Amino acid sequence: MPVGSKEWVLKIRPEKSLISLDFKALWRYRDLLSLFVKRDFVSLYKQTILGPIWVLLQPLLTTATFIIIFEKFAKISTNGLPGILFYMSGIVLWSYYSDCLSKTSETFTSNENIFGKVYFPRLIVPLSIVVSNLVRFGIQLLLLVFIWFYFDLKGVPLHFHSALFLFPVLVLLMGGHGLALGIIISSLTTKYRDLKFLVQFGIQLLMYASPVVYPLSSVPDKYKWIMLLNPMTSIIETFKYGFLGIGEYRPDFLWINFLSLILISFIGLVLFSKTEKNFMDTV
Repeated sequence: MPVGSKEWVLKIRPEKSLISLDFKALWRYRDLLSLFVKRDFVSLYKQTILGPIWVLLQPLLTTATFIIIFEKFAKISTNGLPGILFYMSGIVLWSYYSDCLSKTSETFTSNENIFGKVYFPRLIVPLSIVVSNLVRFGIQLLLLVFIWFYFDLKGVPLHFHSALFLFPVLVLLMGGHGLALGIIISSLTTKYRDLKFLVQFGIQLLMYASPVVYPLSSVPDKYKWIMLLNPMTSIIETFKYGFLGIGEYRPDFLWINFLSLILISFIGLVLFSKTEKNFMDTV
């Protein structure tokens, strides 16, 4: 208690609520959040020759691979668009989502040394991952915009649609789903370490269940609803529709996407709150 004050700085009480996370503390520790964001971004490319240039090279190299395999050899349709635009628009979005999911799913196991030594709101760590990946996503998105203008100047028919105004919502849905699913998996991984191997394998499979390497229009109508249950399907298709003028804009599935995010977030916060109380006894 400060000298001359009758108010305690920190009051410790028994937790009675289902979700015992102190959201006000997240704001008080915002400086720590910014430090973690900087750490995540800098440490990723530390001691590399090209450094942050890898942020641009990674989607370009992946796009080149997809063009060779899926466009040239497999002859999969790109809806009449240049392959680099079609594939990269999906890769940039998918990379952000998959990075958020895979890295937040290791929150407890990767930070057990820090968590066991000092107190701070544990939710800061997965939030910092989502924000630091947002920086990479923004840089890669700028590269995609430059490529778009290049092909537009060459006369390739590209059209913006009003659905592009939903872009902030799409980013919120991607980051939210990656964070929510990640903290659920992270909470379960403290007891069941096998999950981390299933997550890595599952993310790879989920990409091929998303319209990254093929358009949704190539999927038979009777199977489209299964594809649209994947949250990334409606996000990627809406972005392509607004940014490139192709794709299927399905606002009904975007609403389902949003409602499912609320449910998954609630489940994730309950599990995260319960796990952080005694995870040091199990990790």
